[in-house]
Amino acid sequence: MHERAGTPATPADLIDVDALVRAYYELKPDVSVPEQRVAFGTSGHRGSSLKTGFNEDHILAITQAIVEYRTAQGITGPLFIGADTHALSAPAQTTALDVLVGNKVRVLVDEFDDYVPTPALSHAILKWNTDPARRAEGEADGIVITPSHNPPADGGFKYNPPHGGPADSDATSWIANRANELIAGGLREVNQAEPSSVETYDYRSNYVDDLENIIDVEAIKRSGIKIGADPLGGASVNYWAAIRDRYGLDLTVVNERVDPAWSFMTLDWDGKIRMDPSSPNAMASVVAQAGGYDILTGNDADADRHGIVTPDGGLMNPNHYLAVAIEYLYANRPGWRADAAIGKTLVSSSMIDRVADALGRRLWEVPVGFKWFVPGLVDGSVGFGGEESAGASFLRFDGTVWTTDKDGILLCLLASEIRAVTGKSPSALYAELVERFGDPAYERTDASATPAQKAALSKLDGDAITATELAGDPITAKLSRAPGNDAAIGGVKVQSADAWFAARPSGTEDVYKIYAESFKGPDHLRQVQAEAQRIVGEALGG
Repeated sequence: MHERAGTPATPADLIDVDALVRAYYELKPDVSVPEQRVAFGTSGHRGSSLKTGFNEDHILAITQAIVEYRTAQGITGPLFIGADTHALSAPAQTTALDVLVGNKVRVLVDEFDDYVPTPALSHAILKWNTDPARRAEGEADGIVITPSHNPPADGGFKYNPPHGGPADSDATSWIANRANELIAGGLREVNQAEPSSVETYDYRSNYVDDLENIIDVEAIKRSGIKIGADPLGGASVNYWAAIRDRYGLDLTVVNERVDPAWSFMTLDWDGKIRMDPSSPNAMASVVAQAGGYDILTGNDADADRHGIVTPDGGLMNPNHYLAVAIEYLYANRPGWRADAAIGKTLVSSSMIDRVADALGRRLWEVPVGFKWFVPGLVDGSVGFGGEESAGASFLRFDGTVWTTDKDGILLCLLASEIRAVTGKSPSALYAELVERFGDPAYERTDASATPAQKAALSKLDGDAITATELAGDPITAKLSRAPGNDAAIGGVKVQSADAWFAARPSGTEDVYKIYAESFKGPDHLRQVQAEAQRIVGEALGG
């Protein structure tokens, strides 16, 4: 933990925005250098222009590759595009528009030149593609320009195909490989034109006006609860004011500032500025205001993540809130299919498993990455999909799809609905779950690993684990594929009746991540974490 974690940023902590934008145009990537290549992670291509990881050439090439990909897939409808408040997002959108117009793609930007949250863009794609008349003009897809909660020096670029959610690895691999070819070829095959013929779309009104079909806003209004919403300087800033005005809620936007240096933030655990609404350190200034509101919330820069603050519990652990949200929703959404499953990533808390069992609902456990929830949300077979990193979405009242990307605004509003309908805060409801199911201790840690060990771990088969006990209890499962969809998890998960750990290699550092949980308390959790390193080490031959 950094010594200044949770304290206000100082001028020395801030980026030079002008230098960052200059570097976007001036520095040219060399794709023979791994760190300067286009590389799509679980949430698109990310990097800093100062490190030649996110520059004009990258965006020219990625956008041209997306054009070629959508053409090959027969996608002929409009492309929705939006950007968050990071300093590199606006230049990247301008670059992308040059290429899209140069390739004669019909492209829709925000009508009011506003920032566009990730869920609003997913919502726009789905609204188009579920309307038969519009779909007849061709399926729509989209580009979201955001590095999510990453520090201010970073940029991000993500492609969402017609299903509205994150592109799968087949698509992103093709796009990244083609983009690197284009850069290596001097960008000679990239088509550009002045972006003078783009169309507009009212992302904000279309999203906000539709919220009444997924959130009981009338119950929130009738209750008179006092709500605070902090966009953390992100793309949701004007959405919260619109929600307040559209539905007549007692809602205060507690911070309306947009500053690409994020000078108003408190530092995260490592001393960096990071707009993570699930981090107690990044949310310190928000949590300090908890006593003034019945529900206080935060979002990250593109509003796909949520942070829930209550006067009695402070900032909720994301796993705790997911469990409360699931129990509430499945008891209060009669329009959902009776067999609609509960979706969770395999590193989310087992409290969710116990809630699902008590509800008599099928648990659908998938690998890390929100993309895995997309098919179930589209067809209504999954009512809720959530991951431990404070990202989730769920279905409308009638059981139809809302978004297929994470929606932090939605989950924040749900906290107010829960408070309004039950008369209890989400943190109080979690305390009731603890009374019924136990009090799990959960933590993520890192362990050192060589590149070779990381590669081996990503392909490790559960059967290679010879251990029979985990911290004194019999092992009940050794998984290398997710139980919900049989997809490879890129690591292993080992379970006992009251504890589990999962180990996955980091994509950026010489470590592997250990997620662990125990219903026997913190001391037992430490034993699980220690044995996780030993068990994984033995399986890797170390």
